[in-house]
Amino acid sequence: MDPDTAILEVEDAMSKCVDYLLHEFAGVRTGKASPALIENLDVHVHAYGAVSKLKSLAVINSPEPRMLVVQPFDPSTTRDIERAIRESKLNLNPAAADRSIRVPIPELSEERRRDMVKLIKQLAEEAKVRLRAARKEGMDSAKKMKADNLLTEDSQKDFEKQVQELTNQFTKKIDEHAVAKEADLMKV
Repeated sequence: MDPDTAILEVEDAMSKCVDYLLHEFAGVRTGKASPALIENLDVHVHAYGAVSKLKSLAVINSPEPRMLVVQPFDPSTTRDIERAIRESKLNLNPAAADRSIRVPIPELSEERRRDMVKLIKQLAEEAKVRLRAARKEGMDSAKKMKADNLLTEDSQKDFEKQVQELTNQFTKKIDEHAVAKEADLMKV
């Protein structure tokens, strides 16, 4: 593998870390109901003798600003879906109706907002851990390329410097996204 390809792979891996973080942030609610709230976060449903993601078993929409409606593809899974939502870390109280589940989204209290900020910080830290793993892979590939005589000692140091600059750049992006999401959450 040549150094340019290795740098591109490291950058791609780090970019995916940030993209995944943004995907996770979409599930952390701010002030209004969003299908991403229960769609993206890991709400696992025990149905049909297996564990499935909620979005593979139902359609989720938001007909009102403070209400989500979950419509299972198979009505026999309604109780399983309701239980999974209730037992998730979101502290929601779903109510099964005829062929759907209504999930009221309560107003965020100050205490709940602080809990969500903790969740945001935890998600950001997990993204930084993935970022550091991508950095380590980049540094390891530099050592391997040096061992394979694809890099000189000076070019290895330059390569490692590039990897570190990418790490700093993506860490800054993660921090910026976390601060923005926290500000959005704390806004009343």
